[in-house]
Amino acid sequence: MNHADSPSVAPSAHTSAEAFADASAEAVAGAPVARRLTVAVSAEIAERYPQCRTIFLVARGIKNHEAWPRTEDELSAFEADVREGRVTLPGEDEPAIATWHELLRSFGTNPRRARPSIDALSRRLRKSGRLPRVSPLVDTCNLISLRWMLPIGGFDLAAFTTGIELRHARPDDVYVPLGEPDEREVPREGEVVYADGTQIMTRHWNHRDSHITKVTAGTRDAVVLLEGIAPVVPQETLVRARQELADLLAPHAEEVTLYAGDAAEAPFELSWEPSR
Repeated sequence: MNHADSPSVAPSAHTSAEAFADASAEAVAGAPVARRLTVAVSAEIAERYPQCRTIFLVARGIKNHEAWPRTEDELSAFEADVREGRVTLPGEDEPAIATWHELLRSFGTNPRRARPSIDALSRRLRKSGRLPRVSPLVDTCNLISLRWMLPIGGFDLAAFTTGIELRHARPDDVYVPLGEPDEREVPREGEVVYADGTQIMTRHWNHRDSHITKVTAGTRDAVVLLEGIAPVVPQETLVRARQELADLLAPHAEEVTLYAGDAAEAPFELSWEPSR
C-alpha cells in the first residue's frame, strides 16, 4: 500500500497531524487520553500486490446524526444521472471492476459470489436507480466511491483494539457479518482480510464489512480507507477522491486529518483523542 502525501482540505477542518498531539499518560481534568492504533500491511501482501494502494483519512467529532444537505443533494443528482442515462456505470468486464475480480480470484475468492464492494454498490444502483440511505458518512462514502469508481470504507474508531492490518486470514480469526451480530464466521485460511487483531473488519479484501466496526448514527470518530489498483486507478485519482470526501465531511466534523505514509514499507501509528 502506498499512502499519498496530505493535500489541503476545507478551511473548517484541522488537517495537520499535529491535531493529534500526544496526550500525557494520565487524563487531565477528566479529558480523554489519546488513543493509538497501528496501521500495517503484511510483508506477504505488500510483496504479492505492489499495484494495490490505500490512502485514508481520520475524522473526529463527526455529527453523523444530523442531516448533510450537500451530500444528499449530490447523491440524489448522481442517482438521477444514472437513471436517466447521463452517467453509465462500468460493468464487470471493464477495468474499474475487472481488476478487482482478478485480484479476488488470485487468492481463491469467486468475485461473483463475494463481489468487491465497488462492484456490489454500482450493480445495486444500476438495478434500483437509488441507493438506500444508511447514515450521512456512509452515504458520502458511497457517493465518492461511485463518482470515482473505487472502493471506500468507513470504520468506527471506538470499536478498535489494536490496529488495522491487511493480511491473510488465520485460523483464530473471527468475523461478525454486518447486520448479523449473533453470527460468527471463520474466514478461509489464505483469504485476504483487513483485521484488528483477530477481529476481522472486512472479508475478501473489501467485500463486506464487520458488524463490530461499522459506522452508525452514533459514530463520533472514524477512519475512512480509499483503495485503488494501479494503473487503472493512479495515486493522483485516490488523492483527488479523498479531497472530495474530506470537503463533504469537514463541515460536519471537528477535525479531519489526511494521513501520509506507506504501511507497506513500515507500520505507522494513528493517534487521536476520542470525542465525547
